[in-house]
Amino acid sequence: MAVESFDPTRQAVAVTPAAVEHFRRQLGLNQEAQAVRLSVKESGCTGFMYVVDLVADGRENDVCYELADDVSLYIDRDSLNVVSGTEIDYVIEGVNRQLKFNNPNAQDYCGCGESFSVVNASS
Repeated sequence: MAVESFDPTRQAVAVTPAAVEHFRRQLGLNQEAQAVRLSVKESGCTGFMYVVDLVADGRENDVCYELADDVSLYIDRDSLNVVSGTEIDYVIEGVNRQLKFNNPNAQDYCGCGESFSVVNASS
């Protein structure tokens, strides 16, 4: 079993320029929101589900990353073991547009793509 410690000087997730621009647009549409917050919750048939919220401010337990001058990302500290190493991208496939999470920790996905499992993760 490998033990990893969180290094606050290293960003836990990578966010592509397309995802940053998507977050910027979404924040511009919501006058109350100032940042994006990422967490996971137990859900679905496989185990975990990503939760992306537009928020006025982070929570006490969040880690904050400045993605751009006008885009901040808060990550729930309790979710770091599940999302660490994840790349967040915004993709356009035909008429569909969506955030895509390329998570190296995900071991299995449900058939509908809403949830995923991670070996030895606890939220």
